[in-house]
Amino acid sequence: MSVNRRSFLRQSLVAAAVLESLEAKPRAAGVKNWAWIPTNTRPTADEWKLRFEKLRAAGIQAILPEVYAGREAFFASTRLPVKQDWLGLILPLAKAAGLEVHAWMWCMPCMNPEVIKAHPDWYNVNAKGESASDKPAYVQYYKFLDPGRPEVREWVLGTVKEIASIPELTGVHLDYIRHPDAILPSGLWKKYNIVQDHVFPEYDYGYTEYERAEFKKKYGSDPMQKMDAKLDEKWFQFRLDMVTGLVNGYLVPAAHAAKKQITAAVFPGPSLARINVRQDWGRWKLDAFLPMIYHSFYQETPAWVGKMTREGVGAVKAPLYSGLFLGGMKEAEFADAVRESLQAGAAGVSIFAENGLNDARLQVLKSVSEKARS
Repeated sequence: MSVNRRSFLRQSLVAAAVLESLEAKPRAAGVKNWAWIPTNTRPTADEWKLRFEKLRAAGIQAILPEVYAGREAFFASTRLPVKQDWLGLILPLAKAAGLEVHAWMWCMPCMNPEVIKAHPDWYNVNAKGESASDKPAYVQYYKFLDPGRPEVREWVLGTVKEIASIPELTGVHLDYIRHPDAILPSGLWKKYNIVQDHVFPEYDYGYTEYERAEFKKKYGSDPMQKMDAKLDEKWFQFRLDMVTGLVNGYLVPAAHAAKKQITAAVFPGPSLARINVRQDWGRWKLDAFLPMIYHSFYQETPAWVGKMTREGVGAVKAPLYSGLFLGGMKEAEFADAVRESLQAGAAGVSIFAENGLNDARLQVLKSVSEKARS
């Protein structure tokens, strides 16, 4: 059974109350900025060297190169199909420029044809009984795995372990560590010709046979059948726990065993993330959080970046770096978004994406960050 309109409104009101009650924690001295780098094998080593030097000069201290996006690896993997060892090229160059390197990997989407064919039961299922393996929501790459299934957890764990074994890396960065979007950001509704004022069954995930059986063992009810409000809330929490259990029980210990940091790109909140993507990241034991506070996606202003940063900082003990989407932002708006983040208690910002950081934006980032340090 999907979360009904009444439950959705109740969760929204709780989220709003949490947001208003949280206060920003004091930001540690200094500012650390990050940049996500989508897979890009075109530039030469010399070109990357120059780009990294410019990033470092502008106050960026860490980069997040995308080395696995659910299909092919862009590092020297022995367990995934390798497209090219792009990480092997850029890692020493970034380190030489004084940058931390946190390898960015997708977690739940899996477009590997062999996995789809051999393990269709690994894939997430919506409240209509449709599998993400052959009927993904929104876009074709939304072939999400079931985050609570033991075999899936071992599969994702294997990738984390392999990446964490690379000596020169600073850390592993998790992306898509969640269920598919139950509620898309409102700024994207027009793109998909939908209005999501509540959770529709086709976007409500977590209903694999495995998970339904596990829930029934614990609570005596099948979530595909009509449940009362109390059980409905337990089912909501059960799906949050699927992801939290994977992160805290598998991925964090693996990274730390290899003496690597582990971070994640998460949705704004965590109150909003709980509702929108079943992602309860306030409970995760990560070394840092990079919430994607892309205000244009939510039809908001930079002031909202500060609001969501404040909630996130108040919810976790580790440093939080506000994720900013450059998109069509002018320099003044970008400066406001960075300033709002830092004033709300962020330890820095993370930029999506590196290829949008022209000289003007790099100068803005450097200037605002330096003023925050003084």
